[in-house]
Amino acid sequence: MNRMLLVRLVICCVPMLAHHGTNASYDLGKNVTLKATVTEFVWSNPHCALFFDVKDDQGNVVHWVGETNSPGVLLRAGWTRKIMQPGDQITITVHPSRAGTATGVVQTIVLPDGKVLERGAGAAQ
Repeated sequence: MNRMLLVRLVICCVPMLAHHGTNASYDLGKNVTLKATVTEFVWSNPHCALFFDVKDDQGNVVHWVGETNSPGVLLRAGWTRKIMQPGDQITITVHPSRAGTATGVVQTIVLPDGKVLERGAGAAQ
């Protein structure tokens, strides 16, 4: 009987361990600040996502993706589903991908009106 309980516990807990790979995927010791144009803001669980374009040093457009927190956490931090629209010019700071891809964990965003959005409680710092 104890063996069955242990098996059930392991089955229930493994997905929780697999979900949070922020430290493995992103360089939390490094910040990158970019001037960007919003292309899409997706408000959904488990994490919202921000898609944005950045011009590189040669003037080429690079398509980025920023991972944020959940809608509930973002609401408490002052975000809304419509806070950013395609075409908005923003300044965004992210912890970049360890793989060198154009992705990152969003830390702060400065909106066109100067309002600063923080990632919210429970954020990877």
